[in-house]
Amino acid sequence: MTAPNPHEHAPDTTLHVGGASPYDVVVGHHLAGYLPDMVAGALRVAVICAESLVELAQQFAEPLLEGHEVTVLAIPEGEDAKTAEVAVECWEALGEEGFTRSDVVVTFGGGATTDLGGFVAASWLRGVKVVHVPTTLLAMVDAAVGGKTGINTGAGKNLVGAFHEPGGVLCDLALLETLPREELIAGLGEVVKCGFIADPEILRLVREHDADELTPGSEVLRELVERAIRVKIDVVVADLKETGGVDGHPGREALNYGHTLAHAIERAEDYGIRHGEAVAIGCVFVAELAGRAGLLDAATVAAHRELFGKVGLPTTYDAAPFEDLLATMRVDKKSRGAQLRFIVLTEVGRPAVLAGPDEEHLRASYAALAGVSG
Repeated sequence: MTAPNPHEHAPDTTLHVGGASPYDVVVGHHLAGYLPDMVAGALRVAVICAESLVELAQQFAEPLLEGHEVTVLAIPEGEDAKTAEVAVECWEALGEEGFTRSDVVVTFGGGATTDLGGFVAASWLRGVKVVHVPTTLLAMVDAAVGGKTGINTGAGKNLVGAFHEPGGVLCDLALLETLPREELIAGLGEVVKCGFIADPEILRLVREHDADELTPGSEVLRELVERAIRVKIDVVVADLKETGGVDGHPGREALNYGHTLAHAIERAEDYGIRHGEAVAIGCVFVAELAGRAGLLDAATVAAHRELFGKVGLPTTYDAAPFEDLLATMRVDKKSRGAQLRFIVLTEVGRPAVLAGPDEEHLRASYAALAGVSG
């Protein structure tokens, strides 16, 4: 599958995802030309996007207008889209358009759009093909790859969902030009996380480049994106449905590094905090926790604050009572019964599960986020 790239950027990179349902992730600039091949065989294409992105989505989908019936389904912004009510509206729209199993859903937007749109595709007719076009850095390195879909409930984030691998992913770095700077920075939370759990080269690149060098057109950002996607591909191919890894590796659960506290913070903040920001805070927290549990050396604990902070992400937090966050963490998907489970590191690139941590360690680690010694 090839497409012309008349721009001066490096050639497009195709990262292959193997397994039972193989697909390609293309990274580059101005990638709309790949869309027709990715939806080949479909008559109808539904493009699901946030209301603010309708015009941009229509422009990106122009190559589909010859030979396909294209419908754009506008959904609410951000996490407001990830509800059962919005999913029902999308299902009704697909029904009205006569969507069959050979038709295709295309998601165009950030992680929330990818999660909701992927869930709609997974559940319509028990599964139709979905192609993801992530428009945020966060979605490119996280939500668009790996087949996890989901919506939120009053009990927490992503508690309802399905595994549904895409038929293809287009990570068009040119779309990041439309992204507010703070959103780009937030996406680096997942990138730095990938460095800690699997790829030290990501940490080296972050350490050696200033944050203002990480722009949509820069080669260093592109390398960070490709490396983070490779980390996710490697983990997902080895453990698609989070059943566990081998030789002590937690498998796909490793991708949830920092997420147990992050999801609790997001809920406490009524999703007013960006996901990547919450992940950065959560990673600092579990590094502190691993240090107190005697699993991680002090230098690596400190590196979390250094590197998340270097790209402009928060490394402190005290806005919610610990008791509230603890109650939310107890219903996290990684919990087993009443036992809390955290993904921690024993060293860079070596994630592990810490089950049933000492509550004093939990409290002291949270206090450390606020700069309180303990």
